[in-house]
Amino acid sequence: MLRPQRQKNVSYPRKLARNRTISGSNQLWEADIKYGFIEGEDRFFFVMSIIDVFDRSIVDDYMGFSCTAKDVIQSLQRALLKRQQFDILEKPVIRTDNGPQFISHTFQEFCDNHDIEHERIPPKTPNMNAHIESFHRIFEDDCLSRWQFETYAEAYEAVTAFMVFYNERRMHSSILDLSPKEFYEKHIKGHLQIRAIRL
Repeated sequence: MLRPQRQKNVSYPRKLARNRTISGSNQLWEADIKYGFIEGEDRFFFVMSIIDVFDRSIVDDYMGFSCTAKDVIQSLQRALLKRQQFDILEKPVIRTDNGPQFISHTFQEFCDNHDIEHERIPPKTPNMNAHIESFHRIFEDDCLSRWQFETYAEAYEAVTAFMVFYNERRMHSSILDLSPKEFYEKHIKGHLQIRAIRL
């Protein structure tokens, strides 16, 4: 009598981040996860953000007490919908580190099924994810370190307000001293141009 064969695990080869020249929005998005702390509840929370390397917008973010591959996928879906990228042939490349959410089969299957190129930086090279790392430093200094949260509701309100401030009002010298939202809207209409970004 034959025994049933074991199912083979499908392995996904890691696609390493490579040098790119970014000349417009929706070409390269970087994603990463940041931790915050709620003093009053003595527990941590996660914030996962997706930044557009060219226009510096936080295209979408997620906040919760856990951050799974499914949470990352939902955030990426929202980002694609916001930027109307779902039906476009060449979707943004998504660049991440090697966190468990990003190396999971669930996340890789989503990327493969939607023709999204997912590239991962080598371990201990955060400079290859420099834009999201820079945003997280700003986020830490201007939001997370500034407040002592007593409840999750307080933390959620502060994080949400910061994301709006960052996208809509905070000026960036690299995008002509405009906010990410203002720069994106003007660039899409063809009213502005900056030098291509090489990374």
